[in-house]
Amino acid sequence: MAIPDYQSLMLPVLKLASDGAEHRISDVVDALAVQLKLTDAEREELLPKGKQPTFNNRVHWAKTYLVKAKLLVATRFAHFKITERGRSVLADNVQRIDKKFLTKFDEFNAFVGTVPTGVVTPLSPDMMPKAAEEIAVSESTPDELLRATIKEVESALAAELIARICVASPAFFERLVVDLLLKMGYGGSRSDAGRAIGKSGDGGIDGVIDQDQLGLDRIYLQAKRYDPDNPVGEPDIQKFCGSLGAKKAAKGVFLTTSYFTKPAATFAEHHPYKIVLIDGDLLARLMIHHSVGVRIVETMHYKKIDDEYFPEE
Repeated sequence: MAIPDYQSLMLPVLKLASDGAEHRISDVVDALAVQLKLTDAEREELLPKGKQPTFNNRVHWAKTYLVKAKLLVATRFAHFKITERGRSVLADNVQRIDKKFLTKFDEFNAFVGTVPTGVVTPLSPDMMPKAAEEIAVSESTPDELLRATIKEVESALAAELIARICVASPAFFERLVVDLLLKMGYGGSRSDAGRAIGKSGDGGIDGVIDQDQLGLDRIYLQAKRYDPDNPVGEPDIQKFCGSLGAKKAAKGVFLTTSYFTKPAATFAEHHPYKIVLIDGDLLARLMIHHSVGVRIVETMHYKKIDDEYFPEE
């Protein structure tokens, strides 16, 4: 049989999780391959120019979309289980779960909300041939669909980055934020300009970036590895500002894997010190942009006609 597309795999993935137990994604891939009676050749088929098997990629995408719609919940890296919403969907004996079905959930719509109005929500990279069918019914140009696809892929990558950070140690997160600031051009190198502090008696400071060789101008960092649903409140920002005062500093960056409450953001905005707040969404996107914790898997060249090459009519 042909390898099912990732939307066709959504319901089978959810059904496998219906026992309520925690499941490892690799085990689900193996179980579905057996269930669907895929041949060894079909299981080994790779994405175009890629190293990942096509079937594995599609199962991962099916899981990602179910998590975004809150039918599944990620319990730890590469593990998930069903939610009450997921159980409710299965109880309705639905015959198919796809992206159109998932749009009934606000969380899923928020996930794909970066797609411009009128753009058909794009498919994952391995499904690009199917995109041609959607172009016919979309008001968007192929250029717009391509850019929307990239945004969607990066949104999923951003969510995975935050999940990985949340299960890592606090010390790892402190080193990560220093690496990120250095990659963004602040300071020189880790050996002479950036270091993580993060130890007992650190005074609420997790890292520092020297802006000059003598360390006369410094940026102090605070890193809170919070659950994405647990916000950073105004008291946290007040304590950070107190720590800056103790260091006789005037610049600080507060980074978190979650988000800031409105009072926290207001306090930082109106404080005499220069305080920059970086929430989980911005943190992940900065990591992607500056290649911290991610790597390029494949480079695609988008080419257009070179008008200067051809003679004028």
